[in-house]
Amino acid sequence: MTDITAMILAAGRGERMRPLTDSRPKPLVNVHGKALIDYHLERLASAGVRRVVINVSWLAEQIEAHVGDGQRYGLQVRYSRENQALETAGGIVQALPLLGEREFLLLNADVYCDNPVPQLLECKLGNDMGRLLLTATPEYLPGDFALLGDRVGQKRADQAAYTYTGLAKFSTRAFARLPSGKRPLRPLLDQAISKARLAGELLQGRWLDVGTPERLAQANQTPW
Repeated sequence: MTDITAMILAAGRGERMRPLTDSRPKPLVNVHGKALIDYHLERLASAGVRRVVINVSWLAEQIEAHVGDGQRYGLQVRYSRENQALETAGGIVQALPLLGEREFLLLNADVYCDNPVPQLLECKLGNDMGRLLLTATPEYLPGDFALLGDRVGQKRADQAAYTYTGLAKFSTRAFARLPSGKRPLRPLLDQAISKARLAGELLQGRWLDVGTPERLAQANQTPW
């Protein structure tokens, strides 16, 4: 059993997945007969993580009804409720009182991948803001960053581009002094890159961003 808390990002509207997400939150979309969020919850429990925070906004009551208090997964689940989705960094800032004082795992609810939890637990932060799990950029995405050793850098034309998988370990200190409100994560990552304080490594396994109906169909056709 580990003492770390995990946060699952589940507040978004899922605009690119409409009309399916007009009546169902994206974390509850099924892949191979199971809600996307269930893959994360079951893997966290099997790895010994016990405390999970889920931020919710769009159709929040459906997620809360589905997951409940987490007991059926072997977890203790708490919710960070957002009146409107605060984006990633804003959601983390609001959830800080639930995340503990040192480090936390961060998982986007809408990714389908091989189990990333053991790799996340093994990540060492040291003095870094965080450590991102990256993947080779798929053809449907532009790519986010360069990776030089274990340092994340800005994407450059003369270097391979990698995509942030939405899976990471972060220090709570990196968010502790930020004001509340809607706030994206990317500017904070860029600041950390400028100070050489953002680490990264390649995800050990397969990964798919389930962001559109086409990629949902691809996930359901992938026999993982």
